[in-house]
Amino acid sequence: MRVLVACEFSGVVRDAFRKRGHDSWSCDILDSNSKYHIKDDVVKHLDEGWDLLIAHPPCTYISNAGARHLYPNKILNEDRYVLGLEARKLFMVLYNANINKICVENPTPSKIFELPKHSQVIQPYQFGHPYSKRTLLWLRNLPELKPTNVVDVVESTKVAGNWFNKGGKDRQKNRSVTFAGIAEAMAEQWGC
Repeated sequence: MRVLVACEFSGVVRDAFRKRGHDSWSCDILDSNSKYHIKDDVVKHLDEGWDLLIAHPPCTYISNAGARHLYPNKILNEDRYVLGLEARKLFMVLYNANINKICVENPTPSKIFELPKHSQVIQPYQFGHPYSKRTLLWLRNLPELKPTNVVDVVESTKVAGNWFNKGGKDRQKNRSVTFAGIAEAMAEQWGC
């Protein structure tokens, strides 16, 4: 199966599929240390005969978590709203790509951007990681992801000072990496 993992620099999802024998490639404007990575705008590569698209479009400007920046002092931040509309446009291009099987992954979006209704909600603790981080999946021609290893002890990724919220220039980049257990479940369950 030919698999395109959009907006992924880490290769976690790409490598989970490659490990199972699939022709899997990541594509991102950020560099990666793999020969199976396309450093480019993913939109340019959507019509290259992929069987499955797993997309992780940037969520900074459309996520509900950033809503406080969208309405500082209860007034719409026009500049941030425009950036949100651009992010929504990329989301919808990926969601509507001419690829048979699609999964678009993102956190809960702000209602103002009117994204389509999601198909499923997953959590890292359902796939062997002791954390909660509500993640939505928009699925086309794919079954819902089944939990593989439910963990009872759970730490929120919202806890100040934990590994997930440490500051620094790579904070956003580190937070965007897919949990390995989720990537493995995708490859195992959707790579048939």
